[in-house]
Amino acid sequence: MSNLRKLAIARGTAARYLLVCACFAPLFAAHAAVDVAEFRGSVVYLDFWASWCAPCRQSFPWMQAMQDAYGAQGLRVIAVNVDQYRADAERFLAKFHPKFDVRFDPQGEVAARFKIQGMPTGIIIDRHGTLRYTHIGFRPMDGAAYEDQLRRVLADE
Repeated sequence: MSNLRKLAIARGTAARYLLVCACFAPLFAAHAAVDVAEFRGSVVYLDFWASWCAPCRQSFPWMQAMQDAYGAQGLRVIAVNVDQYRADAERFLAKFHPKFDVRFDPQGEVAARFKIQGMPTGIIIDRHGTLRYTHIGFRPMDGAAYEDQLRRVLADE
């Protein structure tokens, strides 16, 4: 492969990473201890959810199982709540006690940047910042297919 081609690929990867960073930035503005760069090198399952969303109640146990099973391999589950009122989200979370990262986007800024069209929406982002898969909705019967996608992305270098 020519050096020019390698440079073009590297620039494309950097551009995709910067795009993902720009989309994440509002999530972490209030959390100075969190640096967007901490996700580089990890596979991220980014989930947008709301307390009123029935399929979200089914996705939370699945996401916890994925974090438990693949966290050591570099998976980071980040669940982004889009409820306007945080108390609604907190009541939902009290039922599930997730051990993965939960963030709040009450103004919908991050959801808008990712062009979220339904709840829940799960996005798999590879170690290089490339959005690999997007799922709108969640059904337990689809969990095995989503897990297979996660395994494939985790296996990629």
